[in-house]
Amino acid sequence: MEVLGSTGLVDYVELSAQYAPYDLYSLDNFAMAGDLYELPAMIKIDPEPRYFMAQRAIGSGFQSVLFADLRSVKEVEEAIASVRAEPKGKNGSAMNRAAKYFYGGSEEFVKYCDDIVIAIMIEKRQLYEHLEEVLNMDIDMIQFGPSDFSMSIGVPGQTGHPKVVEAQENTVKLALKYDKHPRIELPGSANSEKWLKMGVKDYCIGWDVMVMRDYVMQNVAPLRKELGV
Repeated sequence: MEVLGSTGLVDYVELSAQYAPYDLYSLDNFAMAGDLYELPAMIKIDPEPRYFMAQRAIGSGFQSVLFADLRSVKEVEEAIASVRAEPKGKNGSAMNRAAKYFYGGSEEFVKYCDDIVIAIMIEKRQLYEHLEEVLNMDIDMIQFGPSDFSMSIGVPGQTGHPKVVEAQENTVKLALKYDKHPRIELPGSANSEKWLKMGVKDYCIGWDVMVMRDYVMQNVAPLRKELGV
């Protein structure tokens, strides 16, 4: 977080808690490191236990929650409720960083919860079929997941399949129509031209694990070949 914050080039950093190992202490540390550079944090979480994890991340100081693998409108409603404060949602009083360790609730904490960016992954066929209904809900951002979507329609791994491409483009177009920010994952900025032309302004560029893997493959493999090992 400090390295990325020191560049001044990124708007926020996502902790992909759906994949990465972590504990509750690391959530506080992640958010505190971001605070040093006023660098907001997003957390990507599994469908379960979304209520618990969303509230703990928000309490730690995360400013955005990305909900993955949801399959129904009801699950989206429950995700939203886990973020917003009572009575609008289910987020209640707690002694945490976001509430400045004050137990008893406050208008400031309610506003903090209202300002949390709620992002929804559209990556399951079942939820995609209700896309417009989701876009009319209290959310801020939509991200299409081509890998999971390809699995959900029976063409696993075929992220370039016409049905997958069509669904992603339709998701982006409808998100823009409903003034919900469509977010695109890219391996690098060179792949942004298509989406920039469509009007997309939000991008996730690079993943730490893949950056390290690609660096090793690109630099170590040729040297090993030269060394004959």
